[in-house]
Amino acid sequence: MSGVSVKKIVEKMKLKVLNPDVDIKSRKVTTAEVNRPALQLTGYFDYFEKSRIEIIGMVEYTYIQKLSQEEKLDVYQKFFSHNIPCVIFSRDLQPDEDLMRIATKNQTPVLSTDYGTSAFMAELIYYLGEALAPCISIHGVLVDVYGEGLLIMGESGIGKSEAALELIRRGHRLVSDDVVEIRRINEHTLVGTAPDITRYFIEMRGVGIIDVKTLFGVECVKEKQNIDLVIKLEDWKKENEYDRLGLEEEYTEFLGNKVVCHSLPIRPGRNLAVICETAAVNHRQKKMGYNAAQELYRRVQANLQKNSDEEEEEE
Repeated sequence: MSGVSVKKIVEKMKLKVLNPDVDIKSRKVTTAEVNRPALQLTGYFDYFEKSRIEIIGMVEYTYIQKLSQEEKLDVYQKFFSHNIPCVIFSRDLQPDEDLMRIATKNQTPVLSTDYGTSAFMAELIYYLGEALAPCISIHGVLVDVYGEGLLIMGESGIGKSEAALELIRRGHRLVSDDVVEIRRINEHTLVGTAPDITRYFIEMRGVGIIDVKTLFGVECVKEKQNIDLVIKLEDWKKENEYDRLGLEEEYTEFLGNKVVCHSLPIRPGRNLAVICETAAVNHRQKKMGYNAAQELYRRVQANLQKNSDEEEEEE
């Protein structure tokens, strides 16, 4: 079954395991949504989403304290019979012995954090949303250029890694070379990371493997980056027509999300790093509301209108 193991969540969120005898490695979480079991503690289990992580905060905890021993046992038996992934107590609240006994009997991990309930839920949902997001692997290089996630694509040997190396030397940061794992966080956000085995390595034909983190320092690498712009490198062909104005954006699609894409013809002598930097800055400028191509078009139209008005006056 796909999902994120409770063990990984414990490590990532720095949680305390209150019943260490329960197996947390094989227990999986398959949804990024979490639940505060207020209604369930009152005995209402209709429409209960048992696949979610259950979080008990101060409200739920104080309600439990007011229940009689018999009511507690009844609620605990029903609650833990649903095979939920785990229960997390926030604010470092301590569960009672009956809850621990029934949870352990049902092999349900009981965890604890000293974070506030709302803050912890927000952080947990963000982590699960990223970890459980749809993911694909593509051939390319991902670099952080002036804060813009630049995905460089193209055929093998066309110069993607060389362009990335020059960008790194100019102060930008490498995220991944050769293989980029892309996750769809939401309908507006794609995040790229490197596979663990190749993280921070670049393959240079004729030179070999380069460890960017060791060679250039930790300021030249980054673990993950939103993908904002795609540049496709291709061999220059005289018969092809290339966009020279950029009035209309072109897009490529990953996991249903569209990303602005520029096709860049390669010829000897072209400085790919400078072109990539310029493309990244220009893209950022467009996001801030200024489009140089549209400004040029406006000036041309204004000039034509001016000439037309002058001709009418002369007549």
